[in-house]
Amino acid sequence: MFDNKIKNICCIGAGYVGGPTMAVFANHCPYIKITVTDINESRINAWNDSDTSNLPIYEPGLDTLISLYRNKNLFFTTNIKESISNADLIFLSVNTPTKTKGIGAGKASDLKWIEASARQIAKFSKGHTIVVEKSTLPVRTAKTIENILSESQEIDNNEEKKTFSVLSNPEFLSEGNAINDLEKPDRVLIGGEDKYAMNSLVDLYLNWVPKEKIILTNIWSSELSKLTANAFLAQRISSINAISALCEATGADIKQVSKAIGMDSRIGNKFLFPGPGFGGSCFQKDILNLVYLCEYYNLHEVAAYWEEVVNINNWQKDRIFKLIVLKLFGTVFGKKLAIFGFSFKANTNDTRNSASIKICRNLIDEGAILSIYDPKVDNNQIEKDLNLSLNETSSREKMLWSRANSIQSAVEDCHAVIILTEWEEFKNISWTKLIKKMKRPAWIFDTRSVVDVLKAEQAGFNIWQIGNYTS
Repeated sequence: MFDNKIKNICCIGAGYVGGPTMAVFANHCPYIKITVTDINESRINAWNDSDTSNLPIYEPGLDTLISLYRNKNLFFTTNIKESISNADLIFLSVNTPTKTKGIGAGKASDLKWIEASARQIAKFSKGHTIVVEKSTLPVRTAKTIENILSESQEIDNNEEKKTFSVLSNPEFLSEGNAINDLEKPDRVLIGGEDKYAMNSLVDLYLNWVPKEKIILTNIWSSELSKLTANAFLAQRISSINAISALCEATGADIKQVSKAIGMDSRIGNKFLFPGPGFGGSCFQKDILNLVYLCEYYNLHEVAAYWEEVVNINNWQKDRIFKLIVLKLFGTVFGKKLAIFGFSFKANTNDTRNSASIKICRNLIDEGAILSIYDPKVDNNQIEKDLNLSLNETSSREKMLWSRANSIQSAVEDCHAVIILTEWEEFKNISWTKLIKKMKRPAWIFDTRSVVDVLKAEQAGFNIWQIGNYTS
């Protein structure tokens, strides 16, 4: 069911949302030219690399789509002006980080890239353009975009007046499963006031999404729904992590508790797996933005409620770090520790707000030497995230951490293995072989419940597993 009126789509932002989303659109809308544009030249070059293993982000199945449609109906470019000028519909998929200074610092979203993009659209667009919010944005951001665009409704060089329709179409992607989420979405949410523009976007999605899964709302409900969805998911993670600590203290088993409560149809079994704390680009940012909005509207009790979700998440990271130090006889100074996993979750190379960063920094501050292995996160990203700034004359500076190329090399002469990401390869390790490479007594700290405890103990390890009682 193809809409002949939409011939050219532009996506501003070639990141974790823009790249995969436009690849799926290219797959299902072969007669539309789709252009992804970004000011980051190195990122665009990576998207255009003939070797798809060098794509700037890792998502299972993404490389296949890129190889099939790139330079056919899917293009990546830094030419923002031309991309906007040719577009009938523009997706805004730029970064909206939390502000680090100024009004709302630490909670409010920084909308500088949204505003900059809106001004570029106002300047370079032609005729009528549908502008679609894809980034996660605070409620009523669409009004800001509309105000910027409305001031630019002058006559262009072709004597054609510029007009705009602004829609909200938030993404609901789970990193590591983004392609499947796009191909088979739980729902597609489109918010707006212009029915013609909304139907134009609906017609695009109808190429592969069943009509009953497409929800139409006003634009404010759409914007708030995205923040709320992420807040609810993060709340579940903090809740189960809080209970995991209680299980460890009482002798209950978090796996059994999770299964029991998850079988209640009113609760469900999703997001009930304990871990070192949620990460990624969305959860913390969106909750803090929700807190800021609540405070802005004088809903202070509501703000405090949601802020506690973030507090529990930070507490979980600190709790695990302190527990590791305690189990290793109260000190990790000079001890080599193997870190398994640096991305915030499996099947992605995204490290934004990863629990691994905070835990690794704390261990290094305590004097540990880290051997870090992650199958998809490279050395440069780890160095950037750890952001260590010790005095250059420090004798320890060059041996604070190193990146290992395999599980086997990571554990050489280590006192402990700390599993922080649930990569599949960590579930089938031969612990009998690994312990031969390690110092005794050897420990495993399993923050993802992926280890067969009995096999690890039989191999000679001491083991702590999240949500399980240990003496």
